[in-house]
Amino acid sequence: MKELIRLAFPRKDRPISDFVASRYVDEVISFNRNQHEVSGTIHKILENSVIVKISEADAEQIGAASNMTVVAHKNYTVE
Repeated sequence: MKELIRLAFPRKDRPISDFVASRYVDEVISFNRNQHEVSGTIHKILENSVIVKISEADAEQIGAASNMTVVAHKNYTVE
């Protein structure tokens, strides 16, 4: 039977900022990437960033591989 591996350094609980705590899925945000302003909707909220769904045209304009991209919390504003 396999045993679970325990991490040598347990994850630390960090306080969540009010800005991050007030974010929600499908919220519209904007950010700059490759000298282009891009708007999109939050698809998933992570600890340090959000996964954002953008238009195919914006994805092509910024050189993204798909219409989903990751944006750090410090790099976007709420519309």
